[in-house]
Parts: sequence; structure tokens; C-alpha cells
Amino acid sequence: MATLKAAILIVSTTASKDPSADSSGGILKDVFEQEGRGQWEIVETKIVSDVVLDIQRMITGWADREEPPNLVITTGGTGFAVHDSTPEAVTPLLHKQAPGLVHGMLAASLAVTPFALMSRPVAGVRNKTIIITLPGSPKGAKENLQSVLKLIPHACSQAAGADSRTLHAGGVKKLEKEAGVSAHGPGSHSHSHGHSHGHSHGGHSHGHAMPVRHTVTSENPRSNDPALGPTRRYRSSPYPMLAVNDAIALIQEHTPPPQVITVDVDGSLVGCVLAEDVTATEAVPAYRASIVDGYAVIAPEDGGSSKGVFSVASISHATPGEIAPLEAGQIARITTGAPLPPGTTSVVMVEDTVLQSMTEDGQEEHEIEILAEGVKSGENVREVGSDIKKGEVILRKGEEISAIGGELGLLASVGRAKVKVYKRPIVGVLSTGDEIIEHGRSGDLRLGEVRDCNRPTIMSAVRGWGFEVVDLGIARDKPGALEETLRDALRKVDVIVTSGGVSMGELDLLKPTIERSLGGTIHFGRVSMKPGKPTTFATVPVKNNAGERVSKVIFSLPGNPVSAIVTLHLFVLPSLHHGSGVAPAGLPKIQVNLDHEFRLDPQRSEYHRAVVTLGKDGMMHASSTGGQRSSKVGSLKSANALLCLPAGKETLSKGSKVEALLMGRLKSEFDSL
Repeated sequence: MATLKAAILIVSTTASKDPSADSSGGILKDVFEQEGRGQWEIVETKIVSDVVLDIQRMITGWADREEPPNLVITTGGTGFAVHDSTPEAVTPLLHKQAPGLVHGMLAASLAVTPFALMSRPVAGVRNKTIIITLPGSPKGAKENLQSVLKLIPHACSQAAGADSRTLHAGGVKKLEKEAGVSAHGPGSHSHSHGHSHGHSHGGHSHGHAMPVRHTVTSENPRSNDPALGPTRRYRSSPYPMLAVNDAIALIQEHTPPPQVITVDVDGSLVGCVLAEDVTATEAVPAYRASIVDGYAVIAPEDGGSSKGVFSVASISHATPGEIAPLEAGQIARITTGAPLPPGTTSVVMVEDTVLQSMTEDGQEEHEIEILAEGVKSGENVREVGSDIKKGEVILRKGEEISAIGGELGLLASVGRAKVKVYKRPIVGVLSTGDEIIEHGRSGDLRLGEVRDCNRPTIMSAVRGWGFEVVDLGIARDKPGALEETLRDALRKVDVIVTSGGVSMGELDLLKPTIERSLGGTIHFGRVSMKPGKPTTFATVPVKNNAGERVSKVIFSLPGNPVSAIVTLHLFVLPSLHHGSGVAPAGLPKIQVNLDHEFRLDPQRSEYHRAVVTLGKDGMMHASSTGGQRSSKVGSLKSANALLCLPAGKETLSKGSKVEALLMGRLKSEFDSL
């Protein structure tokens, strides 16, 4: 089929005055481009106000021309607000009605929300052009277009005058195959909740504006379909059980690479990783300087005695200014760090001198006797560039700016005002579940309520790692509410960390929401470890502010507090490190000696919360924090390490050596000495 031409008409009084307020036009273009199977060309996009004559003038101008577009799509003005008049403008223009297209859009919307009844869509044919009205919200407009897009080319062909008998040769099955649809419905999209049937252009809003969708439903989702109810959910997880190392490898593979940004050299650099080799733009010191308090002298060229009585010609302090040259037989008093007077060869320490006479007012030195013998040229002098040479590489790409201050001091010393670093991801933290309440809510708990300890704990840990955190609150166990929260979060943050909702319950909605509503890819949904088996890692395609399609990361951690924190350290931290250029990524690993017996889990490797201490014998010792049940938050108290215990049926004896991942500051028995 030849390329079909489409025109888009945005109906919005606000956007007609300020085109930047429109948020639907670009979304509809994306649908044609990404889901139109290469069949569509957008020939025009216009914006008109909510005035019937303006709407009609634009549509007839398109449809009545000699070579009209095959399709005209309007967005906006289909609701019940006072100024919503698009259906009234379009209906009189139609030569033929298309109730099937209207029914298809309404049916798709009603399958998601009863608010679809608030829409008043119109569809039909004028001359050879199909005309369809869509809601004003980007989300509603996109989903309505998706519901009929695959069938519109067939309608356009008929409207353009194609022979009906030829078009239908081969029967319905052939038509379905050509359109890429099945008998189950006109489209293959799983629509998210809610539609808005008015406008959503900046501040001009009628109806129920919802978030903009930028993703396509996953083609082969493994997750449960929440719409099927509990009787048809999976009874065993469809996700393969991965080893921890395999899961970490997938995280490394699918975490988006870090972005390079240019920032000011100041305290906010701490924790950032350099994205360039930094060279010194000037020498340090930039002038010949004294390294002691004393007297600048001219050492005898013949190596003779440097002793004698000399008049003090000048004073050189460590402040900017002009300094007179030093003549033979003169000396100059000088302070540490001060520039040497021209002609100076050496500096004699004040301890190697004696005051011989003062000025008449007694305020200054007049003559000084030098007691030092054999003063050599260059003695007690810092030469230009002796610390850092101009053009020398002072910091390498990949080095981290530490809080100790050495790297910042080095950058400042050579006058670097800006430097290229890897941008640190912004992390959003979300708790899920109808049973979860804010931890600070006053009053007694009602039956079934649980205070949210995961969110503040995760946020605290991530901030402690040096990353900016956005509090996403608590999402309820409703597919629509969860999807809306995640979509909004994906516009604000680079990485989302959720807790809860990843097991096998009928209200565990994160996996189906990620796959079916957000169009994400779940790279793993189960890990062979204790605690944390249902940990999930996914990426979701979204459009950034520049209109570029990028991937963003979602970690869905188990709801049990200990499982959430263990998997946060084990999986989320390496991803954040990869995304900010830190290497090696993840927690540092050491070998420790067990202070008592540890029973192994026969099936899964365990990450046992422990306290690691540097003993007086110089060895690292590890002891358990106690009961390790995944819901027991107390097992994290005072823990500074995770012991990496292999699966097995035996018990590790006291003194056995195992690997440990350090989460916090190492304790030392020497501290008590």
C-alpha cells in the first residue's frame, strides 16, 4: 500500500495562543510513527481555538482540496465542558457516518474505565477523507487512536475509491493478517486506566487529565493479567530462578550508561566520577617560593662561605605584590610561601640567623648575621612547577571525588572552575500495598495495617550513598493507581525502587504493570537467594525532555523489610554505580573468620546480616546479628556486613572463612584500647 497522509488538528483555545502548551500533537505523531507500520506520513499539524467555525474552516480546507489527506484526526473538545464543541463542528461536515470506529474507541475505553461514557467521539467520511475526533488529553487521545489505528488504512483505501471486491478478495482472515489484528479485537494494546475527553494543554483543562503514555505494551508478557482475576493467575512463577551472579550481570548489561555533564568545582562534586582526564592549566607553584620563614639570599657562586652580616633590603610576605630585585650583599626577610625576590638563589632559615642591629625607630631589622655555612643554590626553595607542572595530568578519567578533600584541593590548586563528570542518577522510592500506612501516622493500627519502614530506610541508604532521592509515597493495590504513580515517577527520576507487590498474590501488581501497562522488559523476576527471592529488575522505554527515547530502570524489591534492604545493597547499589561511572561497582568484598557456627540453607545462598570486627589478632571476625527471618528488621540493627553463605546441608564451624560484603564502617577491637 502507498503511504497514507494524515493531518492532525489540535482544538484548544490555550494552545492556539501558546503552541508550547500543547501536549497531544507530539504524542499522536509518535503513535503514527511507532505503531503505524511505516504506512503514514503526517503532512500537517494545526492548532485552532474552541470555535465551531474555526474547526470547520480547517477541516474543510484539508478535505475539500484536490489532493486531500487520507485521514484527519482532531484532539480536544469532545467532553461535556461549556466550550467543548468539536463533535458539533465535525458532524455537519460528514457525508457518511462511521459508527463502527466510534464503537471501537468507546469499547476499548469502556474495558478500562466507566468514564469512557464521558466522551462524545465522532467519526465519518468527507469526500475521500476519514475524519475521527479524539479526546484532548494525551493519554486518552493516544489510546483511542491505538484502538483503531490498524484498521484505518483499510477504511482510507475504500474512501479513496479502491475497488471493494479487490480489497476483500481472500476473505476476512487475509484482511486481519494484513492489518496485523486478530479476531479478539481491533488492536493488540493493553490500555491503562482512565481517559480524559476534554483538553490537557497547559492550564486549559476539561475533563479528567491523566499522565502521558510513552511506551508500548510488552509483546510477550510473562506476568499475570490482573483483569483475569485470582482464579486464572499463575500458581507458580513464570520467571526462571537466576543465580545472584547472573542477576548482577544482567543489571550491568541493561543499566543505561552514565551521562556526561559539566559542573562547577565545589563541594557538590563529592561522590562524582570524572568523565575526563584533567590537566593542569597552570603550574603549582606558579612562582619561586620559600618553604620556610627566613631570609632570601644570594649564595656564593664559587661555593665560598655564606656566613656574614648583611643588611635587610626588603620584606616578602605571602601576599600578592611587586618585589624589588635582590642585589649582592643584600638579604630579604621572607615568610613561608612568599615569592622570592628576583635574583634570589636560596633561603636561610630564621633559626640560622642572629639580629645584629635595628632601624633607628627600633621597629625593623637593619642587619642580620647569617650563621649557616655552605648554603647551596635552591636550598629551601620551591621552584615553579615543582609540585605540579603545567599540562600535567593531575586526575584521570574514572577517578572519584572523595569527601577527604584531596581531589577537590588538587582541582582548585590549578584553577579549574569546571570539570566533566558522570551525572549521578536520581532515585525515586515507592512503597506499595493497601495495608501500608505512613510510619508517622498517629493513633493505633487497625487490623491488617503495617507502618511503612521500607521507604524511609531505603531513602536513608540511597542518600547515604550520595544520590538524590525523590519520595514517591505509597501506591495502592489498584492497577490504575500504580500505573499512574509509576508514569509520573518516570518523568522525574532515572531509577525507581519499589518495595512490595512482587510475589504471587492476586494484588501483587508490579510485574504486570511494568510489562503490560508500561511496556517494560523484566530482565529477571526471581533470584536464588535468601532473603529476596522475588526481586525484580526491569527497564522501561520513555521519552526524555528532548524527545529522545531512553531506558529507565525499575527495581521491585520484596516487601519484607530485611529482604528489601539486603537486595537494595546487593542489586540496586551496583546499578547506581554503573549509572554514575563508579568502578568497581557494588559493596567491597573481604574475607572473614566466623566467630560461631552458621547453619546453611540447603537450597539457596544466604546473605546473612552480621557484625564484622577487626580483632586484636589482626584478623576480620564475623558474628551474626541474631534471628534472620526476612521480616525481622532487628536483624539489620548494628549490622555492617552481609555474609555470603553458600547453599548446602552442612553447618559451617567456628573459624571457617567466608566472603563478606561490607555495608558500613568496619568496627575494631583496637577502638577500646
